[in-house]
Amino acid sequence: MDDMQKITVMVVDDTPANLKLLEEMLSGEGYRAIMFPSGIMALKAAVRNPPDLILLDIMMPEMDGFETCRRLKEDPATQEIPVIFLSALNDTESKVKAFAMGGVDYVTKPFQFSEVRTRVETHISLRRSQIQLKRQNQHLEEMIQEKVREISDSQLATIFAVSKLAESRDDETGWHIERTRIFCRDLAQKLADTSSYAVDISPAFIENVYHASPLHDIGKVGITDNILLKPGRLTAEEFEIMKTHTLIGASTLQTVYQKYLGNAFLSMGIDIALSHHEKWDGGGYPDGLAGEQIPLSARIMAIADVYDALRSKRPYKEPFSHEKSSAIIREGAGRHFDPLVVEAFISLEPELADIPGSAWLKEEEEEDVCV
Repeated sequence: MDDMQKITVMVVDDTPANLKLLEEMLSGEGYRAIMFPSGIMALKAAVRNPPDLILLDIMMPEMDGFETCRRLKEDPATQEIPVIFLSALNDTESKVKAFAMGGVDYVTKPFQFSEVRTRVETHISLRRSQIQLKRQNQHLEEMIQEKVREISDSQLATIFAVSKLAESRDDETGWHIERTRIFCRDLAQKLADTSSYAVDISPAFIENVYHASPLHDIGKVGITDNILLKPGRLTAEEFEIMKTHTLIGASTLQTVYQKYLGNAFLSMGIDIALSHHEKWDGGGYPDGLAGEQIPLSARIMAIADVYDALRSKRPYKEPFSHEKSSAIIREGAGRHFDPLVVEAFISLEPELADIPGSAWLKEEEEEDVCV
């Protein structure tokens, strides 16, 4: 009986003789027996220290066994405890009601202890099996979730690698997508904390914008080097070709999305790739969207992308200082950028220096900039 020593059986009966008899019998079988003369006392004790099984009388003053069982099953702390009714009531209606209240078994008084012992052993064994099955299912679920995370992480790493490959063609430092993804995440979090956009920004939105932002310029793989890496201003014709990188990127991602319909990450990636060059006043490209017609993720990306472009050395410009770059962002509020996103940007300015790779090597200013 060594494995029974930890098993606690609660007995609830208003007849002292029944309590004494059951305590002796259960203790003799190696169970820990705890006795209560009323349902009210038993409920309080069961919540504090849930037993493994309850033997419950029906006819008791103040609160009968039916009500006691009903309350046990309503409380998350006690609802899984198996309840065996012990009662002198032998009519079918009482037995049906006992099972309806959540009882697992019904023993009629006067009882033979051999019957009670067998019923207790059976339901303790079932309860242990249920607990073990629950643990196994939980472990299996954790294993499945871990495998899903591994697959998801692998997919995200592959997407990030492709984004890095596209970036390597026109970013000398290799830090652009790392900086902008962190900046997008921080901007989204700030908007969630301090703006009216909080209702639109969930933790999943913040997570997706972090992982999807590296896709913003993936369409540049379709732009030739003589345009992408040109060290001076683009001609009007060249600029029209450059603008197609938004369509190339969105179209490519849309093809993938068709195989994974409903994928929020890919959907946001399409929005960002297509619309991060749209402007608040409608003067951007490729669709001339204005205001809140522009997806919020793309409005966030627009500021992150422009700020990083201003601070970075490019074939057509030297890096700008933080002060001048910030001033350009501020001046663009209501024209180029969403004013609320600019407000979030302003509140994040002190933290910009902490973004990995943000130690731009030069602070020289150049009046002529193309972003």
